[in-house]
Amino acid sequence: MRKKLIPLAAVLLLATGCSKHKSPHLLYGSNCGICHHGGDGMAGAVPPLTGRIDRIASTAEGRTYLAAVLMNGVSGPIKANGQRYQAEMPPFRYLTDQEVADILSWLSERGGTQPSPRISPQEIATARAHRISAGDVAVMRDKLDQQHPLP
Repeated sequence: MRKKLIPLAAVLLLATGCSKHKSPHLLYGSNCGICHHGGDGMAGAVPPLTGRIDRIASTAEGRTYLAAVLMNGVSGPIKANGQRYQAEMPPFRYLTDQEVADILSWLSERGGTQPSPRISPQEIATARAHRISAGDVAVMRDKLDQQHPLP
């Protein structure tokens, strides 16, 4: 019986891995997917991400905003794809800069922008170093929307 458990444990370890080896899809699912589900969000409660992250990330200011959202959270009203949302998103500072960059870049790949914009770990590190309130992230979003209309 013990000989059968060792290969099973090895398979499970390889399948799940440790967090620094998880794919962006798995990182997304266990962190962002809890609320945003497969990327479509929840009508009236949580805004969709798919088809939006790539468009937001297409400018340096957009990538700065996305990094700030993941490092500081965001609160207040959000308009996404013409729909209004009133949601609170917590910060994800417990993830590494590389993990956050991987998640955002993976989401960007799911949009229609080609080539899809990439978010670098350095952009995340910069946002991590400049802690701001979730409300200030919402103000940042409003300013960005005036400069580059957000989807």
